[in-house]
Amino acid sequence: MNATLWVVWIAITAVALAGGFAAGMWYFRRQVRVRLAGAQDEAERVLETARAEAREIVLKGKDEALALRDEVEKEEQRVRKEMQAYDDRVRRRSDNLDQKQEALEDRGRKLDQRQARLDKQTADLSKLEEDRQRELQRVAGLSQEEARQIYLEQVAEGCRQDAARLIREIEAQAREEAEKEARQIVGLAIQRCAADQVAETTVASVELPTDEMKGRIIGRGGRNIRAIESITGVDLVVDDTPEAVTISSFDPIRREIARLALSQLVQDGRIHPARVEKLVEKAREEVEDQIAQAGQEAAYQVGIHGLHPELLKHLGRLRYRTSYGQNVLNHSVETALLAGMMAGEMGADIQLAKLGGLLHDIGKATDHEVDGPHAAIGGDVARRFNMPPLVLNCIVAHHGEEEPQCLEAILVGAADAISGARPGARREDLETYIKRVRALEDLANSFKGVSQSYAIQAGREVRIVVKPEEIDDLASIELAKDVARSVEENLQYPGQIKVTIIRETRAVDYAR
Repeated sequence: MNATLWVVWIAITAVALAGGFAAGMWYFRRQVRVRLAGAQDEAERVLETARAEAREIVLKGKDEALALRDEVEKEEQRVRKEMQAYDDRVRRRSDNLDQKQEALEDRGRKLDQRQARLDKQTADLSKLEEDRQRELQRVAGLSQEEARQIYLEQVAEGCRQDAARLIREIEAQAREEAEKEARQIVGLAIQRCAADQVAETTVASVELPTDEMKGRIIGRGGRNIRAIESITGVDLVVDDTPEAVTISSFDPIRREIARLALSQLVQDGRIHPARVEKLVEKAREEVEDQIAQAGQEAAYQVGIHGLHPELLKHLGRLRYRTSYGQNVLNHSVETALLAGMMAGEMGADIQLAKLGGLLHDIGKATDHEVDGPHAAIGGDVARRFNMPPLVLNCIVAHHGEEEPQCLEAILVGAADAISGARPGARREDLETYIKRVRALEDLANSFKGVSQSYAIQAGREVRIVVKPEEIDDLASIELAKDVARSVEENLQYPGQIKVTIIRETRAVDYAR
């Protein structure tokens, strides 16, 4: 029974499941058909929309194509019109060129004909010129080359006169402007620099209390005077000069050492070789100290600092050196001050000008020991102490041993001339002065065409009277330059010498 119920229940369950499955399958199929129908409707609607849009796009493309074709046709018409106009212009220009070519050909034919006529006329003129030249040579008795030479000489003479006139005008204008400016600068520098009119010279004699001291200086058998001369390197002149002994030496340092030692010996009264040697050594140390102090004081007075001590000693040695009676150290200080003042007025390097002016005569401290001009020696001395190149140029160029390379070198040369040439700065004996003036006049008289020459202003100017029939205006200018150049090369003189040429033409007649 139970088994039957289970079988029935199972059968009923199986039938129910089969029915449910069949109902589910039917429902599923129905939903699929519904959705498929909706999808078909949606697809037809989308396809219809796409077809409508495609029709609009095609219509729009046709419209744009038509518009573009219209634009292309218009542009083509415009280009055709421009090409037609260009063709017309080219055609007209070609016609014009053809006409011009014909005109040029016609003008060329006319020019050829004219050239032929000109060639014939030229040949006729050449023949006439040759005939005229032969006739002129026959009449004048001169060849063509001789006549050309005379003509060239006349032209050259005229050019020389014009050149002389132009040179005089340019030189006069430049000299006037330069002298005005230079006068102002030099005047300002001089009025700011006060210096002694004549510096003291080194004393070369020793005063004695009595003439008996001369015998003690000479000593027994001359041993004392020999000791003094051998130790100091000077010569003692014991002559009839009352109560004085003269010291002679080419070296001013030795002369000063001997003077100090001899003065101390005279004051002490004990004169013998051992005492002489001791006092000479003491005097030498004293002079060395004075030299170093003099160099330092000179540098301090000018305002130059940082110089090498040995260079300052070289500078201090100039204290015992004179030139035409002018103390060289004082001259160097004065030159440095003048050069610095002029540099300040002209906007140049003041320190460079001062240093160059202070050291410009440094070579005179050792020029008796080394051969050569003192400017070149001074350049070598300064070079050993590593002086700048422009300072070396200021030293070497102040007497023309080399060309100035800067404005300061020119100012140093000018300051040197001012310091040495100003009135009262230097003096010389009468014999030397007469020889120098006579040499200047003889040199001027040696030139051709010079009638007379006169050295005036203590030999600082030479006036030359020339023969007017031999020296013209241009030759006068050339003669002045030649004389000045010859004076520079052959004579030694302080400062500068002015050369003046005087040419005068006189016409004399008598009324009877």
